[in-house]
Amino acid sequence: MSLTKADIVERVYKEAGFSKKEAADLVDLVFKIIKDTLSKGEKVKISGFGNFSIRDKSTRVGRNPQTGEAMEITARRVLTFKPSQVLKEDVTIRYAHRLDNEGNEDKSIPAKEGTARALSSFMSNTDDSMEGDDDFDMDDDNE
Repeated sequence: MSLTKADIVERVYKEAGFSKKEAADLVDLVFKIIKDTLSKGEKVKISGFGNFSIRDKSTRVGRNPQTGEAMEITARRVLTFKPSQVLKEDVTIRYAHRLDNEGNEDKSIPAKEGTARALSSFMSNTDDSMEGDDDFDMDDDNE
């Protein structure tokens, strides 16, 4: 199951006490600010959550996975997300017990209640460690 924009609007409506129209307008405004900032090439840093940034990828040679034929992959800009250490720890704590020794997840085991440090860090606007070990590209290839 995925969390959709409509789900976010519904949660803001229920949890923050706004009308549905106000909640929708607020969510739209937040996403617009994030998109506008990223389109200018600037980083978006959300304390307790992570960093969104734009990265330039140069032209490179790749291979067609079906034929093995070499092909040129054009230069482009990609969106990357680096989760904060707090967010990674929150997720790990809630789901680590579902993994066996081989790394297979048993989704029938419910997630543990977490401490939600990422949410409290975000709500209090504290700047906990924003450095993550991984940098995730939000496009299909992993360079």
